[in-house]
Parts: sequence; structure tokens; C-alpha cells
Amino acid sequence: MENTNQTGVTEFVFLGLVDTPLLNALLFMTFAFIYLMTLAGNTTIILIIRLNSSLHSPMYFFLSFLALVEIWYTTTIVPKMLANFLQESKTISFAGCFAQLYFFTSLGGTECVLLAMMAYDRYVAICSPLHYSVIMNIWVCLRLLAISGLIGFVNSLVHTILTFRLPFCKSNKINHFICDVPPLLKLSCSDTSVNEIVLAILGGSVIVGSFLLTLISYGYIIATILKIRTAEGRRKAFSTCTSHLTVVIIFFGTVTYIYMHPTSKYNLDRDRVVFIIYSTVIPLINPFIYSFRNREVQGVFRKVLKNRVRF
Repeated sequence: MENTNQTGVTEFVFLGLVDTPLLNALLFMTFAFIYLMTLAGNTTIILIIRLNSSLHSPMYFFLSFLALVEIWYTTTIVPKMLANFLQESKTISFAGCFAQLYFFTSLGGTECVLLAMMAYDRYVAICSPLHYSVIMNIWVCLRLLAISGLIGFVNSLVHTILTFRLPFCKSNKINHFICDVPPLLKLSCSDTSVNEIVLAILGGSVIVGSFLLTLISYGYIIATILKIRTAEGRRKAFSTCTSHLTVVIIFFGTVTYIYMHPTSKYNLDRDRVVFIIYSTVIPLINPFIYSFRNREVQGVFRKVLKNRVRF
């Protein structure tokens, strides 16, 4: 409340994506479809893994948690965005804005670290297959998940507190469709250099650190696969990693572009397009990447469909 009184800002106004009612209606239908498909796809992945004992392994344990994170992740922003498409006044309260910022950034950071943990799981499976069940036991998996969440939520807490303490006296109009750090820094009438430094160091450590750990894991994985004598053996070994590697490239490519350049160089009109890919498209395509490129998931899904048809 003290910060609100200092700035005089009690709510923020989203400028959104477009101004015309017809385009807003089209975008509403498009993103509503994307959101429903995201919920359906990720929920299906969770249920398939949960209900089939053949998929009760660390790899699918992490995958089901990733699908759960994707559901929460999109739910923090898409429902409010859909409501704004149908409203003339696209507002969000001061507290609601920072709640959205905190949870969205938390889940994004958690996903960064989780993807690195999944790469480590693949490294152990391929490079130390005889010790895989011992190294990646349930307690280790739970600890890795806890570390992912802790890093994501602590990182977000720091950014949220630092952004919350800024005075917002330039304007309350956010040139975006959600509350995120870069567009909020643009609205502050004070020096935001500390926020930018912390974003670069702390946020960069989460993003770059997770990406480097992923690259190191895949470096060892590729070196091990190349030592396999038969082409069929190499193909089978690499097939277990291609889905995850595809997700890693798309996710880290977009998140690095959004958060790893100075605020002064942000082009919010251009960055919003990349942000749409990062925040809504990736959670939609992840279940399809994992299911269509994973023979075990395909096999289980076909069995479920056959049982449903027989019933």
C-alpha cells in the first residue's frame, strides 16, 4: 500500500495486441482454442503417465511434472488475456499485476531448471545405464523437482520485490498483454539500473546456467552415442533425447531473446510476438512433441484409444 500511495497507481491498463473489436474477437477465439488445447494436451500426458505402470520411470515422472508446470504457467496469464479481449477497459489491479508477475516468472524459472534436470536424467540413462535405477531413485527425483521449484520461486521473488518498490509515475499503461518485468521497468520514473543488473545476473544465471547444464549433459550424451557400434543402437539411444532436445532449443531460444538484452533495447511491439510463442505456443506444442516423437507414449496412447473403442 505504501508503494501504491507513493506512485499514485492503483491499477494498470494493458494496451493489448490490437485495437479493433473484430480482431479482438478473432484473437479471443484463437487463444481460447490454444488454451483449451494446451490444457487437454498436458492433462492427457499426465493421465497417460499416471495410469500406465510401464511409464513409471524418472523420465516420465519429470515429463508429467513439466506438463503440470505448463498448465499452471499458461493459466496465470491466458484467462486474464482472454477477458481483456472482450473488455473495452483492459485493466488489472496493482496487487493483481504483481501477483501475475510473481507466479508467471516463478513457473518460467522452474521450467528452465526442470529442463536441465531432465537433460541430466537422460545423461544418466545413456551414459550410466547399469546404475540408472540406483542414481535416479524416487528421492533423488523429488529433490531435483524441489530444487527446480525453489530456484524458480526465489528468483521470481527477488525480481518481483525489486520491481514492486519502483515508483510508477510516468504512466499506468503497459504496452503488453501481461505484467512482466521489461514492460514494467519501462513505466518507472526512477533509475532501473539495479533491476536490470539483478535481472541480468540472477535471471541470467537461471537461464544461462540451466542451458549450459543442458548442453554439458548433451555433450556427454552425444559422445556416448557416437561410441555405440551399430547404427540401430545409435538411433535408439538418440531417439530417447530428440523430443527433449527440441523443446530445449525452442524454449531457451525464445526466453533468452526476451530477457537477456538491456531494457533500453527492448522493442515491446516486436518482443510481444516472441513472447506469445514463449508463453502460449510452447506449452501447446510440448505435449505433441513428446507424444508424436516418443514411441512408448504413442504405444500407450493407442492402447488407451483401442480400449475406449472396445468399451
